[in-house]
Amino acid sequence: MTEYGALLTVAHEAVDLARDMMRTLRPGVLTGKGDRDMASEVDFAIERTLRAFLAERTPQVGFLGEEEGTSGAGEELTWSLDPVDGTVNFVHGSPLCAVSLGLIARQRSVLGVIDLPFLGNRYSAALGQGAFCDGERIHASRTGDLGEALVALGDFAVGEDATGRNAHRLAITAAFAERAQRVRMFGSAAIDLAWLAHGRLDAFVMLSNKPWDTSAGVIIAAEAGARLADLDGSPHTADSGATIGASEALLPAVLALVREAAVAARPAE
Repeated sequence: MTEYGALLTVAHEAVDLARDMMRTLRPGVLTGKGDRDMASEVDFAIERTLRAFLAERTPQVGFLGEEEGTSGAGEELTWSLDPVDGTVNFVHGSPLCAVSLGLIARQRSVLGVIDLPFLGNRYSAALGQGAFCDGERIHASRTGDLGEALVALGDFAVGEDATGRNAHRLAITAAFAERAQRVRMFGSAAIDLAWLAHGRLDAFVMLSNKPWDTSAGVIIAAEAGARLADLDGSPHTADSGATIGASEALLPAVLALVREAAVAARPAE
């Protein structure tokens, strides 16, 4: 057991609470968070429950939740929670949603638990311990051929300047549609990263990096053998602007295509 082993046990207990709430509670009243973005009553209920549980069990660790921000006085470690990753899917009755709880140390993910309540899977990892799905060791894809790759893309932007921000996303979609075996958009970064870890996806591209979305999935994918990077190819951290993952062999081609798409998306002068 590594130094994070005890905290991994606590994380599983916390996510057990969240999983049961997602399975049994209806979305309830929706709270608008901007253009076509929302939080459900379940988002708030799970976040408040886990914030209290983790404050009691790990008072030395800070907490960051998507819906209500930071609490606690953790200087070295911070829990990072997305109570319902894929809220729009959840509200529409799609099973493609997840609870995502990560632990960040010095801007790097060191522990993560992702539960897919309606698909019946639990993914987890801690630094140096490997990655697991339902207790079984998992490994990321090793393909180096983009033509054989199943690629997942993050959601299109909504809100302020969505049209401008989506120009690059649309260019990326077109580029991968021409060269990858298939392109998918599942609407949950936690699922994308968990399935990258499990070899069910060969690459993942998301032009954003909210810690509650990525902290759990990044360490799970990395412990499974995937490589996670920012747009410039530097190792992924909580400060990265994008979240791009693939095998060591495939990542250069993925990054090159994303950069080509950025050039293609620039407005003509």
